[in-house]
Amino acid sequence: MAERPTLAPEKISDTVKSQIAGFHRSIVDEVAAAVSRDRVVVVGMAQNPFVKKARQLLDGEGVKYTYLEYGSYLSMWKERLAIKLWAGFPTFPMVFVGGVLEGGYAELVKLRDQGKLKGSP
Repeated sequence: MAERPTLAPEKISDTVKSQIAGFHRSIVDEVAAAVSRDRVVVVGMAQNPFVKKARQLLDGEGVKYTYLEYGSYLSMWKERLAIKLWAGFPTFPMVFVGGVLEGGYAELVKLRDQGKLKGSP
């Protein structure tokens, strides 16, 4: 599978690397800690219908999960951008299972249909 292109590290100045490393670092660290600690993590935002659908699907399947919410369409967009830069995924929700970013709502539906959510504590 092809990897997404990213700018080579040697093409990024030390100043910019420092800015990137510190960009809403506490939020990124919070998400990373939850992903490493909890079996299923949903990262989302208020008012997003796909976040709501993902949570309803997990609730309906009886899957315990951690939900982290960062703002809505007009608030906390920079914090969400930091999460997107960290994960490399462009939309919310972000669903992590067993420490792996599985995708968003559509991918969660596929996991359910494949029986891969059953038995998730």
